[in-house]
Amino acid sequence: MTTHLALLRGINVSGHNMIKMEALKTTLENIGFKNVQTYIQSGNVFVDTEEDNASKVGFLIKQEIFKVFGHEVPIVVISKEDLEACFKNNPFLKEKDADIKKLYVAFVSIALRSESINDLKISQFKPDEASIDGNRIFIKYAVGAGKTRFDQKYIEKKLNVTATIRNWNTVTQLLKIYEERQGA
Repeated sequence: MTTHLALLRGINVSGHNMIKMEALKTTLENIGFKNVQTYIQSGNVFVDTEEDNASKVGFLIKQEIFKVFGHEVPIVVISKEDLEACFKNNPFLKEKDADIKKLYVAFVSIALRSESINDLKISQFKPDEASIDGNRIFIKYAVGAGKTRFDQKYIEKKLNVTATIRNWNTVTQLLKIYEERQGA
């Protein structure tokens, strides 16, 4: 069995794409996923399956959500290693007096080249900062996520990817859950 973490984008936000986590859990169990576990209402879902291919897992979840709930929900599936890399490679964590309340990670559907940072034109969003690491974009917002145009929609448009953003507290909790599930 392989454990996958599906990050659903845009559910239960401002009354849109409402899905109760218990209903989502039951729906995914009904199509064969095992040990389904959700974390908070914003769409973080752990599943165990014989399927190793993360893209296929994401497709199956997306397809079932549309069939059962009628919502077109972009999904990025990540691994425990993706979360571990967040802690190892986030340059903003290494800064003295890093304010973790301003740190976010955008998980994207494909691995990016380091030069993709130029495509983001991050200089337009100073003093916000960003750094690319594979399928992750580390973000440090100067004021906060709600007060910037450097958001998931902007990232998707500039890089032609599917993206979903999680705050640092959520990233930390998701790694803890992964470790508990795998007995690490």
